[in-house]
Amino acid sequence: MSAPTLPAPEQGHLLGSLGGSSSTRSAWRSRLTRLDIKVTPYLLISPFFILFIAFGLFPLAFNAVISFRTWRLDEPDKDGWAGLQNYRDMLSDPDMWHALYNTAGLFLLAVVPQLFTALVLAAILNRKLKLQTFWRMGVLLPYITPIAASTLVFQVVFAQNTGIVNSILTGLHLPTVDFKAEVWSSWIAVLTMVNWRWTGYWTVIFLASMQSISKDLYEAATVDGASAVRQFTSITLPLLRPAIMFAVVISTIGGLQLFTEPLLFDDNPTNANGGSAGQFQTIAIYVYKVAWKNLNEGSAAAMSVGLFVLIVTITAINALITSRIGGRK
Repeated sequence: MSAPTLPAPEQGHLLGSLGGSSSTRSAWRSRLTRLDIKVTPYLLISPFFILFIAFGLFPLAFNAVISFRTWRLDEPDKDGWAGLQNYRDMLSDPDMWHALYNTAGLFLLAVVPQLFTALVLAAILNRKLKLQTFWRMGVLLPYITPIAASTLVFQVVFAQNTGIVNSILTGLHLPTVDFKAEVWSSWIAVLTMVNWRWTGYWTVIFLASMQSISKDLYEAATVDGASAVRQFTSITLPLLRPAIMFAVVISTIGGLQLFTEPLLFDDNPTNANGGSAGQFQTIAIYVYKVAWKNLNEGSAAAMSVGLFVLIVTITAINALITSRIGGRK
């Protein structure tokens, strides 16, 4: 017994319906695919921008608004529009300029030797050494040490009566030094802490960049009779320009925001004085003092804006100078 068949017109109608539904599904899949390609990348990166807006952009904007207001935590009833008065007070504040002088001095004396030493150490570690992995791991240990712990250790090292440094000076029949009393001695102590922590970090960054340079370039230079110093200056340094620019930019930002080391080095960190006479008080510590000790949020916000503009300007100048120097042949 044969299967029932549909009339020809009904068969055509059924095939057309099936074909139409198939083409509709295909069109929907095509639309979803295009939507996935266009939208999914933005969804994947959106958490960063959401967090940046919430914890980066909004605080910056809110801080800028506060800088134009009379905002004191001890006198909340006097809140009002101050205009540019906070900025005028900032420019006429001698303590602010003193803190800025300390910051600039510590920044220059820390960053330049720090990056130079890191370059030299990276060049040494890039060669074939015994216990190579040990040395490469060891140079990074200061960076992974908690900054508060390392600063407290240096408190012991530079202590006036029982410190390791003064014990060595006494053993050499030399006068001891109160490292927190004078500008030069306190700067030496703070610079030691900063360079001890960050030199190893930049050494690893430079070492990683050096290892990405093709060995064929060095072999060709050796055949041509170039010395190790000539190879370093003519091959390594030019090809390290991106890493050097990155180091200069990040070191500039970190150096101008120097806070933890000088704060914890003080005998009484809660006062945020940076020494008995502000010998090592940085601009970041002074902003903290104005905001949370003097309770003048408006003035502190104005100083924060000024520091932000200063960091951006100096960072841009350093990046420009580094790119120009690195681009020379």
